[in-house]
Amino acid sequence: MKKTLNKVIPFLIMASFLTTGCSQTGTTSAKIIPQHGTSGASRMMDRAEAPVYMGSVLDVSNKAKIISIEVGKGAEAKTILVKFDDKTQGIEHAVAGHASIINYEMRGGEPWATDIKPKLAKLPEGVTEVKTADLKSMQDKGEKFTLVDSRPAKRFAPSNLPGAINIPVDEFKDQANKLPDNKDELLVFYCGGPT
Repeated sequence: MKKTLNKVIPFLIMASFLTTGCSQTGTTSAKIIPQHGTSGASRMMDRAEAPVYMGSVLDVSNKAKIISIEVGKGAEAKTILVKFDDKTQGIEHAVAGHASIINYEMRGGEPWATDIKPKLAKLPEGVTEVKTADLKSMQDKGEKFTLVDSRPAKRFAPSNLPGAINIPVDEFKDQANKLPDNKDELLVFYCGGPT
């Protein structure tokens, strides 16, 4: 009897996975974001919404073809594993430590990335992006501006752009005195990446 149960139990477990998939109960922290436009191979003409994970990429395994992404904030943050394949567009935007937006589809009860984009910070009104080549040109021409490295001091100390001052984001209020007295002077801020 015990030998029979040992043979039947694994079969029953496998049968339950095949009939129900590996679905999880409860809710995930995924946000559904409407997709506008019809460009991109992963878009379907009759679909107004696509499931999306937004968050910080924790790790990418090219060998296992899995992206680990943390979605949600604080106590509600969850780590989600999303598979990818050769059809996944934008895999270069899945970088550990960077924020990403991952469009996915469910296959066999698991999320598979269809399209990955960087989650970029939105610039406030009146703020303009300065491209790297433009900054280099401004420096070469000797234009007057204040260059602020907003990374933490421990990241600023080993390397920074020539002429930059360090005012970490979390210390702006305490170190505002480092900014120029002339309020019309151009300020250029940079940090560790596009997010």
